[in-house]
Amino acid sequence: MDLPIDHGSLQHLLPASWKTQVTAWLTEDTPSFDVGGFVVGSEPRTATLWGKSNGVLAGVPFFNEVFAQCGCTVEWHAREGAHVETHGGKTALATVSGPACGLLEGERVALNILARCSGVATVSRQLLLNLRTAGYKGVLAGTRKTTPGFRFVEKYGMLVGGADTHRMDLSTMTMLKDNHVWSRGSITKAVQAAKAAGGFSLKIEVEVQSEEEADEAIAAGADIIMLDNFTGEGVKIASKSLKERWAGRKQFLLEVSGGLTVDNAEAYICNDVDILSTSSIHQGVRHVDFSLKINVEKGQGPEVSS
Repeated sequence: MDLPIDHGSLQHLLPASWKTQVTAWLTEDTPSFDVGGFVVGSEPRTATLWGKSNGVLAGVPFFNEVFAQCGCTVEWHAREGAHVETHGGKTALATVSGPACGLLEGERVALNILARCSGVATVSRQLLLNLRTAGYKGVLAGTRKTTPGFRFVEKYGMLVGGADTHRMDLSTMTMLKDNHVWSRGSITKAVQAAKAAGGFSLKIEVEVQSEEEADEAIAAGADIIMLDNFTGEGVKIASKSLKERWAGRKQFLLEVSGGLTVDNAEAYICNDVDILSTSSIHQGVRHVDFSLKINVEKGQGPEVSS
């Protein structure tokens, strides 16, 4: 499979503001005094990051930055994008070094990010693998149904897993759904208004419920047609019909969305469809389990009073 992570470091995609978001997450977790940090002090320590469940490792830049802001460094023993196998136990993935208080200050924030991002990457990779195995050659994409304040981490996880992020926000592509159409009066009027304001550089996608609506959207100049909540068989019939009917007249992409999951997506496979999009690869996914444990050398355990 041709994965985005195979073409370079995905950290280079992150916006200039991403490190300030990490600061905000740390501030949320330690808004005032950290008594636990006072207890352990600043003695230099090392800790091991353990992978405790199978999955795709994702979120390395965020993990690194959390600990950098806590005065620690991270040495990785596994590559981002690799599939972690625990074989029923646990696997050492990284060593974190720094003051004891810094290790514990960053621990929970870093683990939460890594667990969530890796969960998204794992489900994305699995669904993509299922689709490729079944012969689908198009794009697997996520959606904009992401967690507020955490979108770019979840979108990052999709990329590590091999899925397309779809539009990042309302400004990167105009998607005209039923509410837009009803408010404007028709698909044609909605597309015309979007084109007038968005200009040549902004793509327009229209959500449709029937072939008739798709024909209207294509004729109006939409770039992408989303067949929403069609059955698997309905998708195959409509996509073939639309591609044949408009061949040589209009260029457009067909997207299918609505209810697709790892368990049923293969029923929608049809290479007349350019994009399969689903929130199931990032919404409600199971996290990958990690833990961070400070390394204690033999004879350095806690004193036991008699």
